[in-house]
Amino acid sequence: MSSPLRKIILVNGKEIETDGEGYLKNLQDWSEDFALAKAEEEHLELTEEHWEVIRYLRDYYHEHRVQAQVRAMIQHFKQRWGPLRGNNHYLHELFPIGGPQKQGNRLAGLLRTKGEH
Repeated sequence: MSSPLRKIILVNGKEIETDGEGYLKNLQDWSEDFALAKAEEEHLELTEEHWEVIRYLRDYYHEHRVQAQVRAMIQHFKQRWGPLRGNNHYLHELFPIGGPQKQGNRLAGLLRTKGEH
């Protein structure tokens, strides 16, 4: 049973535990199917651009052991997509519920960013 401090999301018949805001309790529970289920729960249809950001967030975390700051994301995606889409506004359009640092990290199976309420 879910409580305000924990929530269960069903992924391929398996119960995956998150905190009350939807961040994974156990980072090893992440899968692309988790991201799809979480996106559906948040009414977000994942495009290839969403997946690029999710992969970037996961790769950055595994390389640096911290979540990517928005500044690093903007720099990366400006080089990758150009200035019209590689900017803070566009990243927030992709992830409208808290931007790439909140919604993106949730979908990427990462922890809440330090200092986030």
